[in-house]
Amino acid sequence: MRKSGRLQRAAGVALSAVLLLAACGGGEETVPLESFTAQELYQRAEFELEARNPDEAALYFGEVERLYPYSEWARRALVMQAFAYHRDRDYEAARGAAQRFVDTYPGDEDAAWAQYLLALSYYDQIEDVGRDQGLTFQALQSLRDVIERYPDSDYARSAILKFDLAFDHLAAKEMEIGRYYLK
Repeated sequence: MRKSGRLQRAAGVALSAVLLLAACGGGEETVPLESFTAQELYQRAEFELEARNPDEAALYFGEVERLYPYSEWARRALVMQAFAYHRDRDYEAARGAAQRFVDTYPGDEDAAWAQYLLALSYYDQIEDVGRDQGLTFQALQSLRDVIERYPDSDYARSAILKFDLAFDHLAAKEMEIGRYYLK
């Protein structure tokens, strides 16, 4: 009788412990992003960017634009989303966000930066001269847009240097082709 009483008591304690642990393991409740203000989402995105989580930052910047499309925060978030994507080396997404910004806010003070990010997203993908130079050509076109549209900006000065390097890269490709046919 004593064994069965101890066994029942031990089983009861074990069951209580399991139920207690199961009740504690509920996890955190997630708060929907819709409950945050545009400024709070933007600040969270900046925090993620500073914490070197550009993919998370891009997500939060995108949410600012999605939830508050006509706010001042949405304008800022769009160009920052392009920057976050570029930092994450997601160049296609960076080009998309930068192009949307330039198309939507062509006269904005950050338009030069967005155009420059668009050009950089091509420039940073330039391959060696033995590969296809399609991205080099697109980088040249985008860099020329920065130089022509925003000639007095700091971005234009940087774009001129990068334009010269990309042009030299295309020339090197042509030299490689010429050397091949000289053999």
